[in-house]
Formats: sequence, structure tokens, C-alpha cells
Amino acid sequence: MAKVEIYTSGLCPYCYRAKKLLAKKGVDFIEYDVTAKAAERQKMSERANGRTSVPQIFINDAHVGGCDDLFELDFDGALDKMLGQEA
Repeated sequence: MAKVEIYTSGLCPYCYRAKKLLAKKGVDFIEYDVTAKAAERQKMSERANGRTSVPQIFINDAHVGGCDDLFELDFDGALDKMLGQEA
């Protein structure tokens, strides 16, 4: 199973949407809430090539991007492959 990490904030609708897709696929993920946590947000930004918006998603330490990027991977059929769920 792939290692999935997601950086979120409490009031972000895109974060909820991304987590819902991952949950629908039965994927366990590590969530880092960066709300009011400057050091955690800085770490996220460094890992995400300077991106500061949430969510930021990583699969097996590779930066996937945000919610739209995750859904695009799913639409293209690449997400299941990244998650090790290809049929």
C-alpha cells in the first residue's frame, strides 16, 4: 500500500474533498493540519516546491499537488496505479 500524506487546514473545502476521495478508495493517509502552525506550513511549502495553499498531497514522498491535481489523476486512471490499486 502506498504512503499517502496530506497537509490540510480545518476550514478548507478542498481538503475535505480530497480526503473524501482518498477515503472512498479505502486509502489510509497521514494528515498534517497546518492551521496556525507556521513551522508545519513551512515544511509543507518546502516539500511542495513553494506552494502554500492546502491541501498539498504526497504519495510515496512524491508531490502530487492539490485537490484538483488529485482528481485529475483519478480521472486519468493514474491515481489507482500510484496507490498500488490497479486492477
